[in-house]
Amino acid sequence: MPACTYACGTADHTVSRRAFLGSTAALGLAGFANPASAKDLAKQQKRVIVVFLEGGLSQLESWDPKPNTDTGGPFKAIQTSVPGTRYCELLPLSAKNAHRLGIVRSLNSQTDDHGVGHTVMLTGRKPEPGITYPHLGAVSARMLGSQEAALPGHIRILPKGGSGFNGADAAFLGPKFSSVGLGDGKPPADLFRPANLPASEDEAREAFRKKLDERFAKSRKSAATDAYTESFVQAERVVKKAEVFDLDKEPSKIADKYGRHDFGRHMLLARRLLEAGVTYVKVSHSNYDTHHENFDFHIEQLAEFDRPFAALIDDLADRGMLESTLVVVMSEMGRTPRINDRYGRDHWGKCWSVALAGAGVRGGAVVGKTNATGTAVTDREVWSGHLFHTYMKAVGVDSTKNFYPNERPVPIADPKAAAIDEILV
Repeated sequence: MPACTYACGTADHTVSRRAFLGSTAALGLAGFANPASAKDLAKQQKRVIVVFLEGGLSQLESWDPKPNTDTGGPFKAIQTSVPGTRYCELLPLSAKNAHRLGIVRSLNSQTDDHGVGHTVMLTGRKPEPGITYPHLGAVSARMLGSQEAALPGHIRILPKGGSGFNGADAAFLGPKFSSVGLGDGKPPADLFRPANLPASEDEAREAFRKKLDERFAKSRKSAATDAYTESFVQAERVVKKAEVFDLDKEPSKIADKYGRHDFGRHMLLARRLLEAGVTYVKVSHSNYDTHHENFDFHIEQLAEFDRPFAALIDDLADRGMLESTLVVVMSEMGRTPRINDRYGRDHWGKCWSVALAGAGVRGGAVVGKTNATGTAVTDREVWSGHLFHTYMKAVGVDSTKNFYPNERPVPIADPKAAAIDEILV
């Protein structure tokens, strides 16, 4: 969920150390071990990064511009590195990477609500009574993660003050695969051993805690106690990998390329986490809920997005990781073609765009079309179920197979949809 107050009144959420420790049971300890050796992990392990533009990015100011129309706004459409494909001029660096990106321009997510849209885009399912579906991060951690992972398999990097879900995003997959939220990209300060506590005393304290846990588990063992115990195990692992959060270890030219602002730091941290073996990272960027002054807000927001996003794509490619890392740029909805009386755009789920890159994605592909004013899909309409199948197929997961919560078969992705093969290699 968003880390800021939306223009339409969405409330903030908070995260606590208890919530963090509870969600650290999301270890990424999936039952499907990756055969890659540690040495080759960065190049061979399949990973997913979602850049979530909270509030609803305008497709008209990004991937599907409509210049010189009543709905198009003031910006030009610029040529990209793919002949015939144009992006909005607010994305000049992304445009240079168009040959690596695949764009779906014909998404109808069938909701104009922030909360529902967030869930629909991350689960590929419409809400249903009686069942909650796991988010893409939990499914990715379950299907792609490794038993030997030293860090959680499902991490969310949030803006300052952000929180979001507190472990509910794994649903029936269980707390081992729920997310760990990092406000401002940092683990809670009190997660690490205090400087005035000697390591020997800390180890003795931890050994005593484990002994008590074992005694308790003999008589009252449950899924809840297992998850709680697992959270401490993962906390230990985070502590041992604390250096991954130290961005000062990056060369200055790399940090400069991403940008020294918060979102730039968060995107650089995401790359470090992926390289360290994390299966799924979601980076949130706020706030695109532009009910007023849409154009001024998008000038600011996309200027902050474009450089780190292009830097991430270049960095992954340079490190040999792009071919094994699926990159997705999404929101919970798009913005209305109609420009309101406050020079804003309102909520619009009927036709908007999502960008993909990396593992399994056909660089330069554009799937679907909208009409001249961007008010309707005219070719290859898809919804979030199609996208979820596409993500899974891109990283080599058979999304037609089932999970079996309580011995009940539940398909990994909605069986009423299928992958968008035109955007896959």
